[in-house]
Amino acid sequence: MTRVRDVCVVGLGLIGGSVLRAAARAGRKVWGAAEAPEDVAAATADGFDVHTDVDAALRRAAERDAIVVLAVPLTAIDAVLGAVAEHAPRCVLTDVTSVKGPVAERVSRLVPDAAFVGGHPMAGATRSGWAAGDAALFDGAAWVLCTADGDLTPWAEIARLALDAGAHVVPTSATEHDAAVARISHLPHVLSAVLATVGAQGGPLAMALAAGSYTDGTRVAGGRPELTTAMTEGNREALLPAIDEALGLLGAARGALASTGSLRATIMSGHQGANELARNRARERAEIRIDLAGPEAAHALRTLGAQGGRVTALDGTVATAAV
Repeated sequence: MTRVRDVCVVGLGLIGGSVLRAAARAGRKVWGAAEAPEDVAAATADGFDVHTDVDAALRRAAERDAIVVLAVPLTAIDAVLGAVAEHAPRCVLTDVTSVKGPVAERVSRLVPDAAFVGGHPMAGATRSGWAAGDAALFDGAAWVLCTADGDLTPWAEIARLALDAGAHVVPTSATEHDAAVARISHLPHVLSAVLATVGAQGGPLAMALAAGSYTDGTRVAGGRPELTTAMTEGNREALLPAIDEALGLLGAARGALASTGSLRATIMSGHQGANELARNRARERAEIRIDLAGPEAAHALRTLGAQGGRVTALDGTVATAAV
């Protein structure tokens, strides 16, 4: 079911640059393009075949039947999809954007003939640009791939790319992905921004005393604001209820502190939540196999993802997974 395709990456920042490096490390033929001349210059200096001409890169992808990876912010997706529609309208297409529903809608509208598989590698750093990239960035990481009913051949091809990059594949739907990352990625960015603001408003003394708990809590607030803005605003529908839930918990904590002087319930709940993450990571996992050619394969994959499972290998049409 899978075949080893060349890879064309559009966008050469932290994630796109890492995808390009990881695919090359796996032995794939790769090339890329970006509008940022500094990223192109740096990638060229590192020996990669990259250019500022996105259209030419996409025409080459169409000629070679390559996988096209969109590694641009959500705000730039429409423009890049317009170029894909013109130069590689029937390509095998994936993305690495942190919101899946809006991207899927735009691909359906702008490039309806593409074999699209929405993707999101759960890896990153506060630094950005080509220089921040690393071929090993995805080693051991979860890489979400949206799974729809029907022919799973394109899904398997993108899954193989993710596995070649060192990741494990988590199959799910766009809706379930967006709801999950609102809680574990986008809300933390919002809370980090709030915490950084409150701390800085404490003045020089507060900044002089800031140590581990403050720096850990504000780490992601140090990333590029325009990327964080695009990511969080792009997931507005799922992020709003997550913020509401957080505000409810903060309100309950304030009410308890004001009335009884105790924050024990809040602290204990948070402690249990942190321990659940540790327990989840330490659990033994059973190995199962899913035949991607089977009639219920897509459902089986989504069920695997909902249970916290991951595809760890592909052999022909058979996916090996741990759950």
